[in-house]
Amino acid sequence: MSIYEKLLKKEASLSVIGLGYVGLPIALEFARKIKVVGFDIKEDRVKMMRNRIDPSEELNAEAFEGCDILFTANADDLKKANFHIVGVPTPIDNHNLPDLRPLISASKSVGKALKKGDYVVYESTVYPGCTEEDCIPILEEMSGLKAGVDFKVGFSPERINPGDKDHTITTITKVVSGNDEEALDNIAKTYELIVKAGVHRAPSIKVAEAAKIIENTQRDVNIALMNELSIIFNRMGINTYDVLEAAGTKWNFLRFYPGLVGGHCIGVDPYYLVYKAKEFRYHPQVINSGRFVNDSMGFYTAKQLVKKLIAAGKNILNTKVLVMGATFKENVADSRNSKVADLVCELKSYGVQVDVIDPYANSKDIAHEYGFELVKNPGNNYDAVVVAVNHKPYVNLTENDLKAYMQGTENPILIDIKGIFRNKIKDLTYWSL
Repeated sequence: MSIYEKLLKKEASLSVIGLGYVGLPIALEFARKIKVVGFDIKEDRVKMMRNRIDPSEELNAEAFEGCDILFTANADDLKKANFHIVGVPTPIDNHNLPDLRPLISASKSVGKALKKGDYVVYESTVYPGCTEEDCIPILEEMSGLKAGVDFKVGFSPERINPGDKDHTITTITKVVSGNDEEALDNIAKTYELIVKAGVHRAPSIKVAEAAKIIENTQRDVNIALMNELSIIFNRMGINTYDVLEAAGTKWNFLRFYPGLVGGHCIGVDPYYLVYKAKEFRYHPQVINSGRFVNDSMGFYTAKQLVKKLIAAGKNILNTKVLVMGATFKENVADSRNSKVADLVCELKSYGVQVDVIDPYANSKDIAHEYGFELVKNPGNNYDAVVVAVNHKPYVNLTENDLKAYMQGTENPILIDIKGIFRNKIKDLTYWSL
C-alpha cells in the first residue's frame, strides 16, 4: 500500500514543521482530509493555535473547525507521522547571505523521527540544490537511513501570498517534485487532496527549487526598474504613476509599480540565487543591480522628504513627521524585513522626530526588530505625513483627514509612496514615487 493510500485511510499521519504564515494554512487544509501533526518550536504560538488563534493573524477561528490535528512543540511527536512537510523560514543574514539555520534545525528534528517508508517534502524557498546537497545529508545522518532507498524526498515550493484572500493554498497550482517517479507520484497525489487548482509535476527537485526562486526574482527586477524610472522621472518633474497609466494602455505593457520592496520573499529570495550562482563562478549583474535599487528606496524616499522640508523653510532639527504603516506590505501584521524601517532610521539620522502608526503591526515586534515603537495616539502638529503602506484604513482617507495630522503647520507635506492619493490632493505639498 502506498503512502498516499495509508494517509487516506488514516493509517499514516502527515506532519507540518513550522506553523507560520506558510505552514499553518497547509496543516489545516490537510487536517480536513487526513490526520495531521502540526509542529512549531515556539510553545506560546502552539498554545494560541490550540485555542484556534492564528499568531500570524491571517486565519480566523472558523479555519480550525473540523480539523484532525495535534498541535505540539514536542519534536518527539513527529515520530507519529510518516509524511513530513517542512515549511520553516529561510531568511538572509546581515551580509545578505542565506541563513539556513532554521532549515537545518528542522531537518535534524525530522531526521530523528524518520522511519523506513517515510516521506519528507520541503516547502521553504531555497537555492537550486539545497534540498539534495544540504538537507538530505542531515536527514540521513540523523536517521541512519538512506534517501531514495529507505525514505523518499521531494520539494514543493510554497506560493502563499500573505493578506491575499483570493490566491490561497487551494487555488494556486502547486509545483511538486520528488527524488524518483514513485516519490513524485505519491507527493503529487497527496497535494491533490487539498489543491483544487491541481499540481504541476516538475522533472526534478532542482527544477522545482529554481522555479520558485525565479518567481520572486522576476518580480524584484521588474519593480527595481519601476523604482529606477521613478527616480529619473522625479528629476524630470514627471509623476511616475501618470507615466505608467499612459503606458498601460498598450496591451502587452507589464503592470509593475514602484515601492518599498521588503518582506521575506521578494526582498530575500534573489540573494539565495545570487549566492548559488557564485559557486558556478557567475556574478549576476541584473539581479544584484535590482537588489541595490530596491534596497535603497527607503533611504531615497527619506532624503526626498528632507529636501522638501528644507525647501519649505523648516529647521530639520525641529521637524516632526508621522509615518503611516510599518509592515512590509498592505493589510498584514508581518513586519519582517520592512523597508519602512529604513525610511524611519534615515529620517532620524537627519534629526527629524518620527512617530510611526500601523493598524495591523505589533509594537513589541517592531521594537524588537527595529528599535522603535509604534505610537497609539498620534498628534496633530506634524510637518509632514508619509503614507508608507496602503492599508485598507488609509486608502479612503480624504485630504482633510490627512490635514488633521498637520493642523497649524505651515507648508505641510504629504509623501504618498504608493500613489494612492494621486489627483486627490489640492492644498498639501504632494510627492509620490
